[in-house]
Amino acid sequence: MTLTMDKGNVLLCYMENMMPGFILISPTCMKAVLRSTVKLYSVLTCDSFVLSESAVLQGAFLLADKLCHPSSLSSLQKADWSRVGRPVLEALGEICRLGAHPTVTTISWTKKVICVVWLKLLCRETEEDTETGWRENPFFPLQNGLPEVNYAVLLEVVKSTAAVSTQTFAHFLLCLPQSQICAELERLVQHVRSSPTAEDDVRLLLQVWWELWKGQDEQKAGEGESIETMFARQYARLSSKSSGVSPQAAKRLKLDPSELKALSPTSDVLHLLLHALKDIKDHITTTDLCLQALSISLDALYTSCLIDQAVALPPKEKIRILSVIVSIRERNGEKLSPELIEEAVRDLHTSHTPSQFRYSRMELGEALKNVTELARFWQSSGLLKACDSTNPSYSAFRLEQSVHRVLAALQKVPEAMTEIDDQEAEKDILRGLLESLALPATESTPEVNMSVTAIIISHRLDNYRNFAALFASEESWAACKERWMDCLEKNQAAFQQCDTLIKLTSTLMCKLQSESADVSYCRKLMKVITDIFSALTLKDKNTALAAMLRLSRRGFFGCCVPSALTEGFEQELSMAFNCIIQGGGGASAAVLQGNLNTAASLVARVAFQNPEAALRSCCHSAIFNKGAFSLMAKILQQLPGLRDEAPSDGEESIDEGNDALSGSSLLCRCLQEIINTKALSANEKEQFLKYVGLLMTPVMTGEGEGRRQSFLPPQEVVNIFVLPNLSATGQSSFDTELSLQLLHTALSVDVQEPDGSPHWVLDCSPFPLLYVLAQLHSQTLSCWEPPPDGTHWSMDLKELLVSVLTTLGKVMGAEVTAAPSSWSRALFWLYKKMEALDWTVRFHLKPVWGEHFKNEVPSSLLAVCDLPEQEWSSLDLPQYGQGTGLLAWMECCSISDSLQSTMLSHLSLDQRQLDHVNMFSKGLLVALAQILPWSSISQWTRLLRGLRELITSGRLHVPFSLEYVDYLPLLDLRRFSCELRLSVLLLRVLQLLCGSSCSHWLPVDGWGHVGRLYSHAVREMINSVRDKLPLPSPKTPASKDSDPSCTSITSPKLSKDSQKDLNQADDSQMEEEVGSVPSQEVLFVLSQLFCHVQHIQVMMPGGQCEPLFLSSLEILSHYEAVMAAFPDSSSPLESDNTRHFFSTITDNLQSQEMKSVLQQKIAQLVSKAA
Repeated sequence: MTLTMDKGNVLLCYMENMMPGFILISPTCMKAVLRSTVKLYSVLTCDSFVLSESAVLQGAFLLADKLCHPSSLSSLQKADWSRVGRPVLEALGEICRLGAHPTVTTISWTKKVICVVWLKLLCRETEEDTETGWRENPFFPLQNGLPEVNYAVLLEVVKSTAAVSTQTFAHFLLCLPQSQICAELERLVQHVRSSPTAEDDVRLLLQVWWELWKGQDEQKAGEGESIETMFARQYARLSSKSSGVSPQAAKRLKLDPSELKALSPTSDVLHLLLHALKDIKDHITTTDLCLQALSISLDALYTSCLIDQAVALPPKEKIRILSVIVSIRERNGEKLSPELIEEAVRDLHTSHTPSQFRYSRMELGEALKNVTELARFWQSSGLLKACDSTNPSYSAFRLEQSVHRVLAALQKVPEAMTEIDDQEAEKDILRGLLESLALPATESTPEVNMSVTAIIISHRLDNYRNFAALFASEESWAACKERWMDCLEKNQAAFQQCDTLIKLTSTLMCKLQSESADVSYCRKLMKVITDIFSALTLKDKNTALAAMLRLSRRGFFGCCVPSALTEGFEQELSMAFNCIIQGGGGASAAVLQGNLNTAASLVARVAFQNPEAALRSCCHSAIFNKGAFSLMAKILQQLPGLRDEAPSDGEESIDEGNDALSGSSLLCRCLQEIINTKALSANEKEQFLKYVGLLMTPVMTGEGEGRRQSFLPPQEVVNIFVLPNLSATGQSSFDTELSLQLLHTALSVDVQEPDGSPHWVLDCSPFPLLYVLAQLHSQTLSCWEPPPDGTHWSMDLKELLVSVLTTLGKVMGAEVTAAPSSWSRALFWLYKKMEALDWTVRFHLKPVWGEHFKNEVPSSLLAVCDLPEQEWSSLDLPQYGQGTGLLAWMECCSISDSLQSTMLSHLSLDQRQLDHVNMFSKGLLVALAQILPWSSISQWTRLLRGLRELITSGRLHVPFSLEYVDYLPLLDLRRFSCELRLSVLLLRVLQLLCGSSCSHWLPVDGWGHVGRLYSHAVREMINSVRDKLPLPSPKTPASKDSDPSCTSITSPKLSKDSQKDLNQADDSQMEEEVGSVPSQEVLFVLSQLFCHVQHIQVMMPGGQCEPLFLSSLEILSHYEAVMAAFPDSSSPLESDNTRHFFSTITDNLQSQEMKSVLQQKIAQLVSKAA
């Protein structure tokens, strides 16, 4: 290191002072010194702690101490510093590298020097010994080489290096308790007052004062153990010892009475500083220093007495003030820099934040009077004069701001609280002060405002995110294209807030709307904004998407934009969805989740640019790409911000024309566009339904609320897709069926409403909806009749209607039960409407009626069923005349399980009267023929269950004839009695339907439906037979030695002793233990079923009913399986007869293809048995 001072003198003084110490010190103490040196090196330094620099500093102080001869630095007077302080200042200048802009090295070394000198002072006062110092003081190596000093040395060092030292000195003070701060400030004030008092002393006081009010730098606080923290710890340690000092120390610290009075502590910092300023007012001889003193005094008064919480200035006002400050200081020769802005920001923040030093001894009135007296004194001295308009003063501007703040605050303070006889007089003095200054109006330009804001953002100064929001919203600043865009590109992280992002978006949209839009610039800005959006968290993305949707459903393209921008977006949109569709598959769950997150980010990016286009692409991909509906639904469920809400009255949308959304969902509009512009195939329709169903399913939003939400509310789907289609006339069957399927899906969604909240269906006009559904159901009851309007109602639609009516009826029944008085009018309205519909429809709404109405049925039903009059009443219906009671009874049996149970339990039939049973059986056969073609699958299943109940209970008599066999084998068919009788009953019903009197009832589709119903019944009978003869597994085939008439199942594997015992057992006893299976009986029943099915297929018009053909194949397959499991259940002769018999019946089929397949199956069946 190169030093400009006399290095020889410095080193000589250092060696003379240190060598005796090193000679006398013990080895143990020497090691401790070295350890302390290492500790100080590792903890304190920002740069390397160079021992030669320490030696130079210690030598400089030693040289200054020699220059004090015959006195010393420990008794230095203020006036003598100029004579002896030059070596110290030159050493500090070299070591600390003092300059215009303090560096990290400068600040670090300045802190060390002030800390060490101050602690040297305290050690001298407390007479700390060397042994204690090197153990507990990390500054011992540097501190021990300094000579004894006093407070004059410390404060003169601070004053001489005020550019950096005053802040350091104030920070050290702030580390102390307030009582200690006041004690140290008393010493500072005493030093300033002592002769000679120059303006440098006043400036030192003002600078320390203002730095105290600024406080610690919050950004640098808490960065590990700082020098300030270590100083505070040493100060506390040494102060705790001062209470128990030795008598010698007491003699050494003995002060005269005047000095003791000056050092008497006070806890009111403001009182101390104001009175100190008042005492030295005569020593202020320049206008600038007067202005500084008044502005600091007024700001201290304002922050200590007049505000209790920080005054939040709007960012725009802050920038205006900062820009004026910058403009003034630039005119005074300073350059715009981050340091200048940071200092101005801290000053502004300090002026509007309550001080930690609240007044205690001094009242507001006294403090205000002190300040006005100072102003009056300097004004009378001619120091407060009008400012030069061509060269405005920064201090004058600060004073103007301070006066305005105090005057405004005093307007809110009652006069009694100030304890001033004439408060207005004090205010007049302040107003006169403003007039005397005659400050010119200083305005800032947009360019300066933008530059200042850009520096704040770039260097992350205090509150920079709020300034970023201002930067984004000011259109006049954006006119400086290059600098504005440069700040935006380089500081994207500062703009990653939803509000800021939307302001940037608005700025872009304004540029796009201008006639002279720069396409290249707008494209660049659009990319930057989109990149900022992409860097947000998922939660913030959703917030931004919701804000964008409120702003414009077309995003950046809500107005006419250049085609070059539109084409670029369309390419990005297409590429995003192509990547999603092609990468939809994944291996593990983690890969799938990663793909989903990536896909959601891609969709969110394009959706922020144009929500409508992104949602339209999502819907198109979900419907027309096979299997993509699930992925698209999951993506949208991660983006609840795209859930559209109608703009509130106070919000404006920039969408052109009157096409802005008003309550209906943007997603629903996109779906409507798709289904209205293209006829969907069956697969596309299925994907559409699944897609909407998934979107209606509530999922966790991930926004920390713990609440499940639907992306697409069910009530919205019902109101948009269901109600308009069902209530309008002339709709096609496809539209109606699609609407009903959507309604069914919506009602099936588990929304999980909060307890006590009404069901969402109440928002969908539930009673009119129930009536429309009941109307449709009434129309489907005549589905095989020629429709008057050309609309064809399918049985699937009828089934769907029943399901929807039942579900909706249960929901509304619960609501009516909860508040019957609220729904009474709607209930009676609906019941009145039901009178024009089929009487069976009302039973589907039984949950809605509850106990309010009786069950109304045709009067003929009451003739065959004993029903209580309290619950049932008769209807005179022309179509239900004499002898139709069983028809009405069977219709009731098909409606619901509970109603069927009622009908069976109240049936009027005396089983002891054989003619009654015969008449009932014949009447039921006719009624079954009438109701069968118009029954849905669920109704038919319910009817079959009722028929089985009637057969097993003996109320329904079905004689079984042997028309398909020449002789009856010796079989026990009692356990199959129900299946055989039911099959014969259905055969008789189908014979009646296919007869000449009834064959014209049904169209081709009707006969196809009858075939499906009959095949369903056959499948039930096959399953029943299969349950009664479980086939053995392939590993345990039936024994070949079993009796052919009753084949035994192989028992589990036994031990040799057990097997021997079994061989000795009686045959009958073995049959009881092993059990028997009716394999021959099963084959017989299956052959009868096969013959019945073939008979009916031949009779049925068309003769090519595919469901019956498949039933025949199923019977033959099971027949084959039984024969394979039990080979001895049929002899070769019986097998040959069976083959011939089956082939003969099959020959009657009209379809050659069906006949060929069946005969081939029969041939395989017999050959395998052989």
